Amino acid sequence: MTGMTWEILNIIGTIAFAISGAFIAIKVDYDILGVYILGFTTAFGGGLIRNLVIGIPVQNIWMQSTLFKFAFLAITLVLLFPNIWNILWKVNSIEFFDAIGLAAFAIQGANYAVSTEVPAVAVVLAAVITGAGGGLLRDVFAGRKPMIFHSDVYALWAALAGLIIGLNWVSGPYVTIMLFISIVVLRVMSLYFNWSLPHSFYPKSKKD
Repeated sequence: MTGMTWEILNIIGTIAFAISGAFIAIKVDYDILGVYILGFTTAFGGGLIRNLVIGIPVQNIWMQSTLFKFAFLAITLVLLFPNIWNILWKVNSIEFFDAIGLAAFAIQGANYAVSTEVPAVAVVLAAVITGAGGGLLRDVFAGRKPMIFHSDVYALWAALAGLIIGLNWVSGPYVTIMLFISIVVLRVMSLYFNWSLPHSFYPKSKKD
């Protein structure tokens, strides 16, 4: 993946997750400070968890001043114009921007892992952690059931991106962009058509 493609995915993922986090904060009635904190947590949480797991210096997260500016601007726009972001279809704004962030950061995390020459399994793990980690922290901080554990094959699409990259099936910026679009479309389709993985192989008892 070229440097320009890397930066574009970084910016797209950061903005999308910052918007997603801000929307969740507004939905659960957080104050302005809470909106900014949850927005930043969503935008940078996945990369932070990935760095801890892979062994990359955590302080690298704080050396991304440009991304912090993009995130701040995105969150501010959500606060100033909350109603212009609504998507006029079944998938709401939170889920749409979350799909964009998931795809962008899953691909970025997978490529980061590939650059460290780890096995394909670790590439898949890095894709899932980076793509879904920010959303996981966001949902926990907002008192919601984390989407990664229950919602419409959420983490599966990040894992799929990691597997494709880990198997070296992606080369060049155009193929990377096509993978990004495909993951976003698959995530949106899973929401629109209510696709889901089995919750359990055993039926729940009436007491549950």
